[in-house]
Amino acid sequence: MTGSVRRRRLTLVLLDGLDQYGPQVWKTLPDTSTGGAGVAKYHSIRDEILDLVAELTVGDALPAERTLAPRFGVSRMTLRRAVEELVREGRLVRRQGAGTFVAGPKIAQGLAVTSFSEDMRQRGAVPSSRTLAVDDVLAGAPLGRRLEISPGESVVRVTRLRLADDAPMAVETLHVPRSIAPGLDGTMLADGSFYELLHDVYGLELSGGVQTIEATVTDEMESELLGVPLHSPAFLFERISRDTGGRVVEFVRSVYRGDRYQFRVELQPARRPARTAE
Repeated sequence: MTGSVRRRRLTLVLLDGLDQYGPQVWKTLPDTSTGGAGVAKYHSIRDEILDLVAELTVGDALPAERTLAPRFGVSRMTLRRAVEELVREGRLVRRQGAGTFVAGPKIAQGLAVTSFSEDMRQRGAVPSSRTLAVDDVLAGAPLGRRLEISPGESVVRVTRLRLADDAPMAVETLHVPRSIAPGLDGTMLADGSFYELLHDVYGLELSGGVQTIEATVTDEMESELLGVPLHSPAFLFERISRDTGGRVVEFVRSVYRGDRYQFRVELQPARRPARTAE
């Protein structure tokens, strides 16, 4: 064909049975159809589903494929693609054997030293916790380095399920030097924030900390506790916090649901160094 260029359009095809890559994997294949009508139709269906979601409330079930496909005038495959994209975006949530439901809004968190409880209250949600395990362990070398204590010192390890409006949000494992918080046990953390406990019971104030955030997927235990499919996208938080005296008071590792959490960062232009006179 001379004098013109033919563009090849790519179609996204859902591949099943690839659990090692997560709940779903998308592959691009050449599409033999012509024009952009198929892509336009796909985006139109996605928008129509979003309009339907806007009429429902959080937790409502999406009508079945056999109902929606003829309603929108598309094949079940096209409908399924649009629904899967909205599941990945966190607009919808799929429950094994039950169907697809309207998801709640994502919780936005700024990058500051705040507790989970404080974050949830600021966003109008009711925070709560379920203590899963409490034990005393020796710090050992890796944990001792993080907490800046001797490997032979005792550490309180508390594993909790963190909830917002009774919905599971994160699995948290907290490590606290026993010398920092003598008498600390799981019942003291059942109803509130560890930072509030440090202030109210132990008279400690936080001065700051270092937190790392990276992408991960849920393992079997985390998936069961959070109510998500195995290998679901998640955020891994690791935080080391210090009091005003410079002591490390905690090392916490938390796995947050990727479909219910997002980060908000306010950006400002970097200050340019002042020019020096030549």
